[in-house]
Amino acid sequence: MTTHNFNAGPAVLPRAVLERAQAELLDYHGRGMSILEMSHRSKEYEAVNQSAEARFKALLGLGDDYRVLFMQGGASAQFALLALNFLRPATTANYVLTGSWGEKALEEAKRIGATHVAATAAEGNYRTVPAPGDLQLSERPAYLHITSNETIQGVQWPTFPDSGAVPLVADMSSDILSRPFDASRFALIYAGAQKNIGPSGVTAVIVRESFVAEARKDMPAIFSYQTILKNNSLYNTPPVYAVYLVDLVIAWIEGLGGLTAMAERNAAKAAAIYDTIDGSNGFYRGHAEVASRSPMNVTFRLPSPELEKQFVAEAQAQGMVGLAGHRSVGGIRASIYNALEPASCTVLAQFMRDFAQHNG
Repeated sequence: MTTHNFNAGPAVLPRAVLERAQAELLDYHGRGMSILEMSHRSKEYEAVNQSAEARFKALLGLGDDYRVLFMQGGASAQFALLALNFLRPATTANYVLTGSWGEKALEEAKRIGATHVAATAAEGNYRTVPAPGDLQLSERPAYLHITSNETIQGVQWPTFPDSGAVPLVADMSSDILSRPFDASRFALIYAGAQKNIGPSGVTAVIVRESFVAEARKDMPAIFSYQTILKNNSLYNTPPVYAVYLVDLVIAWIEGLGGLTAMAERNAAKAAAIYDTIDGSNGFYRGHAEVASRSPMNVTFRLPSPELEKQFVAEAQAQGMVGLAGHRSVGGIRASIYNALEPASCTVLAQFMRDFAQHNG
């Protein structure tokens, strides 16, 4: 039976990448050993590190004024590191709240310094993103932080807010490299790899060098973006195998036609499920408002919690895994990241139609 992996993270990886990794596991490029066993100072790993950064920047259309750092600790570590590096006593960190992960980022920054909620969609239970006119920045803002895609609520920014001269920062853990966008508008982007571009264990941090130059100098070295940048992500032992897999995933995206092709592929996958929700006569109720729907995480409810449990159980019996909503909100969530094949969304949509017919 085919497995259709709708897990929210760690999530599905391209089969071609897994097969390449499997083939190279015991003998990497004729070295007689796995890349898992190689020194991070070896020429082989340095080539992987450089390739992953170059590919990343090329897909995003970024030049020499940007770097891609490979760090550890996931987005949760970046919640703190961002504020530690850029929030000073005389400044205020500004946050836009569009869901649970934005809330967590804000809470971590509050431990470090002054914060301000520039806009929030909490009153509507995070079904949409704020309108551009809703943003109200504080005085002396250190940066403006957004979460581009909220995995729990299934909400995505269709277009990004204009922060003017204020450095714009984003947590893009769940939709990085899923669509074209103007990355040069951002001073810093961070993304845990395990949802859309690789395995757990590595976090990509895309930074404008001039922004990093403004970071605090009184940081412990291991927590300083300046340290990581100066040492090309090799200040300490990096997650070698995870970076290697990220490089392979980015090459896979290139092979499919880049971000424009990826966006078209993702939109078609999402439409298969959203069209089923919209055509169910209310049996399925999508959480996000249509204009803010995420093409990465489709969240919806059924008429009762009992039916939701039945839905998850029957889907799993047919090979569809990871469909239970986040434990904090319940419901159903289909995470349909880059690597998920379109056929999986077709299978889920047909199952949804059958389930509604039999239980509606």
